[in-house]
Amino acid sequence: MGYIRAEEILPIEVIELIQQYIDGENIYIPRKSAHRQAWGTGTQIKQELLRRNQQIYKDYLAGSKTSELACKYYLSKKSIQRIIRKMSE
Repeated sequence: MGYIRAEEILPIEVIELIQQYIDGENIYIPRKSAHRQAWGTGTQIKQELLRRNQQIYKDYLAGSKTSELACKYYLSKKSIQRIIRKMSE
């Protein structure tokens, strides 16, 4: 997400109106609901996490302890337990 200078895109009247509420601060203007994308839509992260979680579950079934998996995958033991529980469903 990049920043755009308000004076480059907004009429001065709109800028002055916004300044009545917030002056000289950064604000976030969310996308319209119709233009929102689901998390991970633009990347392969969902598939990568699924592959990682499948490997964690495979390692667990092969006898690895949750504490070992937490160290190996740089996650908390609770996260490993959550992944194992979800993958076993």
